[in-house]
Amino acid sequence: MNRKLAEAFPDAHCELDFTNPLELAVATILSAQCTDVRVNLTTPALFAKYPDARAYAEANRAELEEYIRATGFYRNKANSLIGLGEALVANYDGELPHTMEELVKLPGIGRKTANVILGNAFDEPGITVDTHFGRLVRRWGWTKEEDPVKVEHAIGELIPRKEWTLLSHRVIFHGRRVCHARKPACGACVLAADCPSFGEGPTDPVAAAALVKGPEREHLLEMVDL
Repeated sequence: MNRKLAEAFPDAHCELDFTNPLELAVATILSAQCTDVRVNLTTPALFAKYPDARAYAEANRAELEEYIRATGFYRNKANSLIGLGEALVANYDGELPHTMEELVKLPGIGRKTANVILGNAFDEPGITVDTHFGRLVRRWGWTKEEDPVKVEHAIGELIPRKEWTLLSHRVIFHGRRVCHARKPACGACVLAADCPSFGEGPTDPVAAAALVKGPEREHLLEMVDL
């Protein structure tokens, strides 16, 4: 299934826009309960206004909140960004640390966010268990675990470590484009032959094809001869 996903999504990547580790950390914090598309619309002005950790540490709270209001939960997120800036300036010379142990101690950064940062900014393999990832690996029968940390460890035992980051992207891409929560496109899915949950969504190829989204749609439908 992992190999099929690699064929389906050869360009799978982090869909948050960033140019350095701090920008990725900020974008990931903002992505909680918010779409990547909305975050990417918000961050250009934010990154221009707050180019480094010290800028967040010294930010005017009301002004920062206005910059990120569109992402939702903006007060909590502003707390996290200011706290993150303060912690980085105080303890790490304004730079993000490179280890899981250090990252998860920072304001606003849990294990999921830390894995995003490690995998995409520092090239350290990590499994990002977001809602799409957890939902799909349970639907596929890869694990029955519900707790994200337990899911991370269970899947880590199935897939070579060097592929963890790309696996995360592939699964998330598939969840956003094909294997939707309420109505998966079963009849147009490259994993149909191996999926124990085949039939949860439409199995008719034409009906299923109408549910497939994203820029890879034509490629995905070609893979299943539609």
